[in-house]
Amino acid sequence: MTASFDLIVIGGGSGGLAHAQRAAEYGAKAAVIESGPLGGTCVNVGCVPKKIMWYTANYAHLLEHAGDFGFDVSVKGHAWSDVRKKRDAYISRLNDVYEKNLDRHDVTYLKGQAKFLDSTTVDVDGQQYTAEKIVIATGGFPIIPRIHGAQHGITSDGFFQLPERPQKVALIGSGYVAVELAGIFNGLGSDTSVLVRKDGVLRNFDSMLRSELEAAMKSSGMTLETGVVPHELRKSADGVRVIAEDGREFGDYDAIVWAVGRVPNTENLDLEVAGVEADGYGFVVTDEWQNTNVEHIFALGDVTGRAALTPVAIAAGRRLADRLYGGMSDRRLEYECIPTVIFTHPPIGTVGLTEGQAREQYGDDVKVYETRFSPMAYAFSENKIPTAMKLVTTGREERIVGCHIIGDGADEMLQGFAVAVRMGATKQHFDDTVAIHPTSAEELVTMR
Repeated sequence: MTASFDLIVIGGGSGGLAHAQRAAEYGAKAAVIESGPLGGTCVNVGCVPKKIMWYTANYAHLLEHAGDFGFDVSVKGHAWSDVRKKRDAYISRLNDVYEKNLDRHDVTYLKGQAKFLDSTTVDVDGQQYTAEKIVIATGGFPIIPRIHGAQHGITSDGFFQLPERPQKVALIGSGYVAVELAGIFNGLGSDTSVLVRKDGVLRNFDSMLRSELEAAMKSSGMTLETGVVPHELRKSADGVRVIAEDGREFGDYDAIVWAVGRVPNTENLDLEVAGVEADGYGFVVTDEWQNTNVEHIFALGDVTGRAALTPVAIAAGRRLADRLYGGMSDRRLEYECIPTVIFTHPPIGTVGLTEGQAREQYGDDVKVYETRFSPMAYAFSENKIPTAMKLVTTGREERIVGCHIIGDGADEMLQGFAVAVRMGATKQHFDDTVAIHPTSAEELVTMR
């Protein structure tokens, strides 16, 4: 017997859950299909457990500086396994909360692997379900390169399975996953190296953020190796070595983490049976309204290859439900001016255009304001961790089109400034705002 719904969401991650629950609030009979734990990447092997580990490393940094303020602190070690146990228990509780939320919204939870039988029917472990509308929100998973010995490395998923902290570790990759995990390892005492293919980390971010982060990484004791194109991983009794294409060797490491990107989780969906178009990498092709090429099938979140961030997936999911079930025909997510934070040490907050992007778009109409200073938190410290900020403006009115911050508190201060940038604030608006003193954030409204 085939069960029928108004809506089937394939994928119980942040975006899929947000869409199904919002649709149910509008009265849709909805179901969510998920083969793994509810919450997707973010809750289980992404943002949430990562932030817990970031806090763990941050406490190590605070302990380092406690003596500057008169505390006699003796740190006898750190129990990685204890944190892992507490972290995993916390995630398990969140999984339960997500399931209860589905029940509270009268959304049917179908646990299993979904695949299309046609454009309106999916199979879940032998049971068939049909729906008027289907949303694909299956997310993605980390890449393991196809090179000899690649299995000797782990991915970001494997990071959360480590029973103990490795003493010597290498992160291969230049994106936010690589630099975030590197900061955690280094902060907790691991000998940490980051190996990148080109000339540095965070190549898609503003040049100021890149240079300041690389300086902070090196100052904290990390090693940054550039121009490393992995050819082979070789394991021995001494650890794992990275053999680069140019013949250089790095290691031996107790652990190597692949952080070289993610691919969409679409392989087992049988998209072609439903007639859904995917690009050459397997990402589901969507327009600005989350529509696929099949009229009643939609996609959102990381599986679309657009702005792979949890809040983006949630926003896209809710807006799509508003449009499909809430009568808001013009409701959609605008993918411009999306704020994001990188939980490095120190953290990064960024929104809008980089300086390079702004100059490419606006030419000589761009004016940049920058500042670099040591926060008061390091007034008594020999090892000061600087903060740097940049405002990118354009036009006679100096409208702010980019705001970039690296330093303590950047993660928390960006949200409000992101609102201002999105609303079209100008440099004069910032100048006319009374500063909150003494804070780091006040520098954003006092720059000259």
